[in-house]
Amino acid sequence: MDQDKASFIKTTFPEWISHLPADTTPLWGKMNVQQMVEHVTGFFKVSTDQIHFPLVTPEEHLPKYKEFLRSDKQFRENTKAPVLPEEPLPVREPDLNTAKAHLKEAIENFFSFYERYPDKKIIHPVFGPLNFEEWILLHYKHVTHHARQFSLLPR
Repeated sequence: MDQDKASFIKTTFPEWISHLPADTTPLWGKMNVQQMVEHVTGFFKVSTDQIHFPLVTPEEHLPKYKEFLRSDKQFRENTKAPVLPEEPLPVREPDLNTAKAHLKEAIENFFSFYERYPDKKIIHPVFGPLNFEEWILLHYKHVTHHARQFSLLPR
């Protein structure tokens, strides 16, 4: 497992998010800060088998997607998950601080889940069945994508 990426996901990203003001304008995309925080929380819930989506990638394309996962390539700006609607989902939490707290919990739960089930593979709708190390790579790409979107990392 890539310790630097795991540490960024577990510590750095939640710390940055904790200081992100609600009125921060994204550099691209339609989500506001709270929608992004809730979206990332949902993504962690997918990786811990709490939210399920069908696999949308044909089996024969999965090796190409796994290759991307292992590369240093980033998600392009405005990359949209094929299982999500065109418009951002409405916020579910009463306020941004609650959403941030739930994101932190979801991240902590991700790490404790794989401590309990180290060999578990969970299906991602695009990348297929992923083990813990592959989820680390995908979460890292995903959180850094949104960190760039909200100017927490350079584009």
